[in-house]
Amino acid sequence: MHSGPSTQRMVPYQNDPHHQQPQKTQQHKREGKTGIMEKLTITTPSDVLSFIGHTLGFWPQESLVCITLNENSIGATLRIDLPRQTGQELPYARTVAHYLTSDTTATAILFAVYTSETAHPGDARPHAGTIAALTGVLAEQGITIRDGLFVGDETFSPYDGEPGTSLALPVSSTLTSAINAEFIYRGSFVEPSDRITLPTTGQEAAKATAVEHHMETIRTQPTDTALEQGRELWSNMLDSKTFPSDDDCHALVANLQFPTIRDRLIADIPGMDEPMQQILFAQTDEAPKWSRIEWAQQLLLHAYTCTSPEHAAPVLTAIGYINWWEGRGSKAHQFLQLALDTDPAYRLARLSDQMIGAGVVAGRNMNKNTAYKAMPFD
Repeated sequence: MHSGPSTQRMVPYQNDPHHQQPQKTQQHKREGKTGIMEKLTITTPSDVLSFIGHTLGFWPQESLVCITLNENSIGATLRIDLPRQTGQELPYARTVAHYLTSDTTATAILFAVYTSETAHPGDARPHAGTIAALTGVLAEQGITIRDGLFVGDETFSPYDGEPGTSLALPVSSTLTSAINAEFIYRGSFVEPSDRITLPTTGQEAAKATAVEHHMETIRTQPTDTALEQGRELWSNMLDSKTFPSDDDCHALVANLQFPTIRDRLIADIPGMDEPMQQILFAQTDEAPKWSRIEWAQQLLLHAYTCTSPEHAAPVLTAIGYINWWEGRGSKAHQFLQLALDTDPAYRLARLSDQMIGAGVVAGRNMNKNTAYKAMPFD
């Protein structure tokens, strides 16, 4: 890492337009003659923080964010909660290194520590032990740390700079960075945090009755017939460009109450002809249809507004699964917790949350060609 004023202007890094993409639906695009998104060039620390915010879709809090590099090209971006207890620096560093080395082309990383903790002149930076451990573990893998930033609530500065020096810049400077302007032009934006807010619902009794009516119909059908009709309903929704009627939403929610149908409908989301288990655990070799997955999440959120708490757990669990597929573990955890709030005994939500809590990453996110950030810019 560098120290001193030189860190205020960085070696230009370029994103791989087929790898790192803003995680929002874009309204505009800028393309070259080949139809491929132009590369972005990152030259300042403000650019780095803007890039992180738009790539994640939110401003990290109490987080370590790492970006892999191959020479001056940007690879994968990883965000992980900072360790909350001392004495866990080495295991934590090994976990981070495990994720980073899944990018087999990485030769170096950039990192940023986001925290409300402060350091006074003469003191070590917060989480210095974690960064030291990570430096050592990555060195064993032949990966160096190129640059690091310390991001507080109001200012940011070089991680290895002296706290309280004039090198600190206001966080607000990211709003005027060239990278931020370019992402905004492309329709991206950065949420202040990754906390989710569910849409409001009402008339719960009437909605519950409507869902129960469809469930009674499903119960009277042979299993194969019910499964076929549920898949057809869901397929029509996924292929449509408009939100379904309330009655179709009630029917979808009803189908999700049956585990066999629920699992099949979740597996149908990516639009892949692969074994169901491999689809569910994101262990397929080919990339899924990410635009279809994003639309599925919007449909499920819309369906959530057409149901009541007693039937909401499967809907919220399916949304949690989608977020896990996309590499958004913290959001997936929140949706699964909301599912458990409505039904503490809901087994799929509990098992899925335990899986995410154990650090299991969706298999396709270990491959830059199939990970969510490989989504074409459309």
